[in-house]
Amino acid sequence: MSDPMRPRASLRTAVVWEVLQEALERRVKSTGRESLDVLDTGGGSGNFAVPVARLGHRVTVVDPSPNALFALERRAAEADVADRVKGVQGDAHGLFDVVERGGYDAVLCHGVLEYVDDPAEGVRNAVAALRSEGVLSLLAAGLGGAVLARALAGHFKEARQALENPDGRWGEGDPVPRRFTAEQLSALVEGAGLRVGAVHGVRVFADLVPGVLVDTEPGALEALLKLEEAAAQSPAFHSVATQLHVLGETQGTSEA
Repeated sequence: MSDPMRPRASLRTAVVWEVLQEALERRVKSTGRESLDVLDTGGGSGNFAVPVARLGHRVTVVDPSPNALFALERRAAEADVADRVKGVQGDAHGLFDVVERGGYDAVLCHGVLEYVDDPAEGVRNAVAALRSEGVLSLLAAGLGGAVLARALAGHFKEARQALENPDGRWGEGDPVPRRFTAEQLSALVEGAGLRVGAVHGVRVFADLVPGVLVDTEPGALEALLKLEEAAAQSPAFHSVATQLHVLGETQGTSEA
């Protein structure tokens, strides 16, 4: 199944979607169940939840925003997967006030750790929601990408501040409360008891290439997508990616 979010938005999601889809396929083969139970923490309006449901899985989305959950309900209905998508209001801190502990084959934690008070607790809760064998898809803002973007925009003082700030912030006007390195995210995953199955850099080039070039140059979008996919797996590019994706697996989960 191709990325349901193509073509333009897939520059921001293609790498994560491919890794996630493959991980879910492995879980289907391992469990012998065609339909998995998936938890999407901070899943908002369903950018990933709805495509995952279209694969045939049952998805529970936890998000603090009633408006986002309303949009999720509408999107799921339009995609004809309303029976497989459930939205509940809550957050990573009080996750088990609204969902079952140890009840999911896969947990998505995308764009959450930047905003929680305690990232380690957020990861621990996500892992505690997994069954004895399961996978965690963790996506968070990358430090290096922000430093590079500020420098290329000519904001050299802000770039240095982001580099030296403990939370990776470039100033008071920075909308992102916290950024991470690949090593920090991997340590959080391992600290919660999972092994790191894969690390990918996301949006290595997409945020730096002028949009007009991608939109008007014949074949540019597809070529950029392939470049992103090729660079994503290389550790050399993790340090300059706008986002970082870590796939965590329970110790008993087979890679096959």
